[in-house]
Amino acid sequence: MVRMDAMTRATSTGTFNDVPAVGERDHVTGSSSPRVTLVEYGDFGCPYCLQASRPVKSLLDRLDGLRLVWRHFPVPELHPRAELAAELSELAGLHGKFWDAHSLLLTQRGRFTRDDLLSVAARLELDPAETHAALRERRFRERVLADIDDGRRAGVHVTPTFFVDGERLDRPWRELPQILRASLAKA
Repeated sequence: MVRMDAMTRATSTGTFNDVPAVGERDHVTGSSSPRVTLVEYGDFGCPYCLQASRPVKSLLDRLDGLRLVWRHFPVPELHPRAELAAELSELAGLHGKFWDAHSLLLTQRGRFTRDDLLSVAARLELDPAETHAALRERRFRERVLADIDDGRRAGVHVTPTFFVDGERLDRPWRELPQILRASLAKA
């Protein structure tokens, strides 16, 4: 990771703002007293997000002081209906089941028809009437779009994109174990 000015970061395509601070709307797991925060902008239909989820989960289990924040960045051109999957995860989050939905939706491998999403909701034991209404009315669309807008301002173009303590990871995500261990050692 290259350290850059705290207000502006540069990429090969121009400048972008800092990743937003972790807030109440974020989905957070891991340490309740974090020394290092890993923010992932992801798409439930992205096969690379699925691939990255396993080692990230392992790191959360093994590294004390690490927390993960998931932010939505569905790419509908590549993963049709991924935005609707993200909206379903928000409904699940209202019922304390975001991370369960996260795991199930990643393993759906982009199968996000209404029936697929209703099946995931049933597995999560979400109320069918509430689920139908939330998806039909797009109740959580603005929440998902807010993450996308924040991601774009932070320079996110692809998924997964990771930030380690606010610094965008411009190296392969497979290097996360070494990077996170070094960050924790410095913290």
